[in-house]
Amino acid sequence: MHIKALNEFSGSFVSRPFIRGMNDSGTRRTHFALACALALCLAACGRSNTSDTDARHYDVRGIVRGFAPDRATVEIEHETIPEFMPSMTMPFSARNPKEIALLRIGDAIAFRLEVTAKDFSIANVTKIDATEVHLPKGAAASLPASASEGPQRLKEGDALPAFNLTIEAGEKITVETLRGHPTVVTFIFTRCPMPNFCPLISKKFAELQSTIKSARGATAETRLLSITIDPQFDTPAVLTQYAQHENADSNIWKFATGEPAQIDELTKAFAVYRQTEGGTISHGLTTALISPAGKVAKLWRGNGWTVDEVVRAVQDLKNRPK
Repeated sequence: MHIKALNEFSGSFVSRPFIRGMNDSGTRRTHFALACALALCLAACGRSNTSDTDARHYDVRGIVRGFAPDRATVEIEHETIPEFMPSMTMPFSARNPKEIALLRIGDAIAFRLEVTAKDFSIANVTKIDATEVHLPKGAAASLPASASEGPQRLKEGDALPAFNLTIEAGEKITVETLRGHPTVVTFIFTRCPMPNFCPLISKKFAELQSTIKSARGATAETRLLSITIDPQFDTPAVLTQYAQHENADSNIWKFATGEPAQIDELTKAFAVYRQTEGGTISHGLTTALISPAGKVAKLWRGNGWTVDEVVRAVQDLKNRPK
């Protein structure tokens, strides 16, 4: 039930990025520490033997920022959750929908967050005084009012905007690099801890990679590109560690980062809503199929798309005008 609600509502995440800036003598030590931290995070995200009875629980406070059209989920900007994740804004489903039915945008609330290997939800939702919620300074002012607002979205049939990114191997990748192959593009960040979001998208990309390897025709020519929305933390070195964890074949699946301004342009075009005012990063979930000619052939919002849907969309490209 919770997964279905989240599939239908591509809410936003907001996280405080790690601060860049280290001297030359500390570079190697810092990269090693980041690699170790990432390895631990990836190991936790990759566990498959955790059952729903092994749920983790966190007591959290936050501010209501929006609702899904059917109010099945509530968008909450919450405080940093120690030893789990930084302050973010994202959609939550409630185990008891009545607990969020009378909430209004701007309400301060406390709740219990439950995270399993496959899902997450909230319970014990109560209103509290706003002074009890401690958010990053300036974060609230930078958030979109809802996931439906923001810059003009790319539409199917539009040309992919120009970009110049760096993949995990340190090489450059541009729109021209993608020409000649169908390419599935998505947006993630490596520190994402929620099973229904970036980890799920990367799992689906891994399944796509397996399908591509065993396919023929247009499907066999398909390429995958995951673009980080957290360029301050997700350096090429970090993305290399992430790619190895996902068993990514660099001939098929690449991970890219870039200058913050470049990432901002792309996330605005795909309505992923990355924002850096107040030290926050905001994003939704968007996956796109780009034609060999560099045009947006198909867009999927949220995390509800399937590998079969993508394969069918790739196969349909041959019947479309160039």
